[in-house]
Parts: sequence; C-alpha cells; structure tokens
Amino acid sequence: MAKIVILGAGGRLGAALAREWSAAGEDVLSFDRKGLPLGDADIMEHMLNQLDFDVLVNCAALTNVDYCETHADEAFRINGIAANEAALICEQKGARCIHISTDYVFDGKSDRPYREVDPPAPLSVYGASKRVGEDAVLAAGSRHWVVRVAWVFGPARISFLDQIISRALTEGRVDAVNDKWSSPTHTGEVAKLLWPFLRNVPGGGVLHVANEGICTWQEYGQWALDCALAAGLPLKATTVGGVPMAAIKAFVAKRPVYTPLDTTKLTQIGRLAPRPWKDAVEAYVRSQAAAGVWVS
Repeated sequence: MAKIVILGAGGRLGAALAREWSAAGEDVLSFDRKGLPLGDADIMEHMLNQLDFDVLVNCAALTNVDYCETHADEAFRINGIAANEAALICEQKGARCIHISTDYVFDGKSDRPYREVDPPAPLSVYGASKRVGEDAVLAAGSRHWVVRVAWVFGPARISFLDQIISRALTEGRVDAVNDKWSSPTHTGEVAKLLWPFLRNVPGGGVLHVANEGICTWQEYGQWALDCALAAGLPLKATTVGGVPMAAIKAFVAKRPVYTPLDTTKLTQIGRLAPRPWKDAVEAYVRSQAAAGVWVS
C-alpha cells in the first residue's frame, strides 16, 4: 500500500481522489490550501519534508482563468514555482509526483484531439503558468507524471454541469457556449484511471486523462438536462440555447476553442479505458438526483 499525499484536497478533483482512494483502502493524507499554503515556499518545504510518503498528487492550483490573467505573479508562483518545489521534494525523497495540469496549455488550433506529444502553446497566463509547472515536474526526475484533464465535474464541488441543471430548475431559458469543444472528465473516473499510476506503472511523462468523446458546452449542458429529465427533475428549461464565445463579454483571458484530449496512451499503459462522457454524465446526474442534490 502506497502512502499518498494529496495537495489541493479542497478542490473538486483533489477531494474526489482523497475520497475514492481512502474508500479503497489507501493510506491518504490530504491538505487543502489552508492546511498547506502553496504560495509560501518555505512553509510548503518545511511541511512536506516532515512527511513520509511514496506518492504526492498535486491538484492544487490557481484555476480562475480571468483572475490569473490580471494576477500573473500569483499565478506563476502557485501554478509554476510551487509545482517545482513539490516535484523537487518528491525527487529528494524518492517519491513519485503526479501533477495535475490542464487542456489550456494548448492553443486550440488542432483539427484532432491533442496527444501528449503535441507541443503546448498556451494563450493565457493561466495556461502559461500551468505549462511552467509541467516543465518543472518533468525536469525534476523520470518517475514523475504530468496529468492533463479538462472540463472536470463530480460530486461535492459545483461545476458547469451542476450550474446548468440548477438554473434549469428555476429559469425558463438557459444558454451555453456552442463554439468551444473539449472532453468532459468525471472526478471518479480520474480516481479509477490514475490508481495504477500510484505504484504499478513504471516511468513517467505526460498523460491525458478524460472521458471518451468530444462536445461543446451547449451539447454538454443539453445532455445534462436530458439526463435530469429522465431522472424526474422538474425542469423549467429543457433546451440549452447556443451562444458564441465571442458574445461572452465578461471573459478577460483568451480561451482555446478546441482542446479534446486523446487518451490512447492512458489506455495502452494504464490498461484501463475511460467511459464515454455521456455515460459518465448520465450516471452522475442519476446519482445526484436520487440524493436530492438539486431540489431543496
């Protein structure tokens, strides 16, 4: 059994990994941003050096894309410098670092899903800061993994999927962007797919982890509403209208328009294949609806 430290356990993915792996019997010690502040390198180094662990999973990041655009120093300190510190400490301890990154390291100009070997070209400060973190982790040693995910959803933390269903329960019209494509990623699926990488898969490198398939935000939202209706939720809006990304005036940072992730490498070396995104969304909506999450 590996001793696992999870940073960023207050976030959607970090919380899911801690929950799922602990339930599976793993020895997990998790920290949210208050428990281990990534913005202070001295505190982070001191705390991690006190711990005995085999794997550190770094889910901690500054992820608000527009906030990062106007707070570049903070973004690079947390997404880049702190990732470097964590990876170097892992290397010194002989532990593996699994660093969670993002599809936003790409510029979205591809005509096919992105592979791990495709060169990153971030459009935003957020993407650039995450890319710095990737480079630092890979440079720290050959046992470490950079894991890119996209459009993450799951229980306990509100995501786009939860928002669109909540709005449809109270509003007669809901809209979503119809010209931006990627691969939705269920947190429970990430926990299952990354489990072999805790100790069974040798080596390191870059890995894409996402549910199978491609959709726009509009298609993603529409399927969520279809599943919510099938689960018996009393929706006021049953159709998701489409709006172009250019119409969202609140956006500060540039966003890539096409960032689906190719997961062929994951299936080949991890021996597990991700579910289609529609199946993952349907199961999530059904379980959340049965638990009464969206109905007060």
